[in-house]
Amino acid sequence: MERLEDLRLFTLVAEARSFTRAAEKLNLSKSAASRRIAELEEQLGARLFHRTTRSISLTQVGQGFYQRISQILADLEDAERSVTDEHAAPRGVLKIAAPMSFGFRHLGGALCDFMSRYPEVEVDMELSDRFVDLVEEGYDLAVRIGRLKDSSLIARRICPARMVVCASPDYFKRRGRPGIPQDLTNHDCLIYTGSQRDEWTFRAKPGSNELVHIKVNGRIKANNGDVLRQAAAGGCGIVIMPTFIVGEDLTAGRLAPCLLDHMVEPSAVHCVYPANRHLSPKVRAFVDFMTGRFGPVPYWDESLTVLKGG
Repeated sequence: MERLEDLRLFTLVAEARSFTRAAEKLNLSKSAASRRIAELEEQLGARLFHRTTRSISLTQVGQGFYQRISQILADLEDAERSVTDEHAAPRGVLKIAAPMSFGFRHLGGALCDFMSRYPEVEVDMELSDRFVDLVEEGYDLAVRIGRLKDSSLIARRICPARMVVCASPDYFKRRGRPGIPQDLTNHDCLIYTGSQRDEWTFRAKPGSNELVHIKVNGRIKANNGDVLRQAAAGGCGIVIMPTFIVGEDLTAGRLAPCLLDHMVEPSAVHCVYPANRHLSPKVRAFVDFMTGRFGPVPYWDESLTVLKGG
């Protein structure tokens, strides 16, 4: 244990570039800290620091030693924390970022159940369709939808996100129902400006892996899926939306699907979080809860018999 404390002292001196500041963190005197580092250097048979009356810096040997020792100490702290957290109840503030429509429709009730299960957790959630930098902005995790770009974040798949092209029965009665993706160029399309924009992707033929990208046009564009859902239900045009937004309207008959055989494979809803060395109990609890609540067949898809077999 004494040797371990000497190594901790060494890393503190290296990071602070000061015996005084490092000694204060360990409740030591400056002279005691300096003596212990000198003894460590004698044991190793190498000089770890350049010392002058005004400054202290690592030698080349000290730099390499610091990189190895700081990693070892981090591993040790992570192992200690994992044992402690294994038996610790989730607690503290959980800061979450989530998309507007998904959060509004599906996370309110989920949060109530989650917090009933974990009474020592507080939730601070931002609903926004903007991209959130979790590390820079201090979020514990985010709910994200779609195919994720490569990043330093860890992603846990929560449930599928199935897309469907749909419009009101009245719209199809007036304008006809598209039979192939190319027919969409002759229709009023409702365009989501967040990520999808005015190019929609389909299978070129049913069962084919070949994709076709269709440039669509329309007079209504919005950065919120629920606005476009309401416009579609009102007969304003055709929309492509995830079923977690339009599922209730499809079940109720306010919207009807088309081009089902041409839809690409579902993407997914994910929980993403920074790649910390150890996952905190509150984050792990929320991710596990979300996976169990929504699962491989989320509740908004269970009643969509209109899509089955299509």
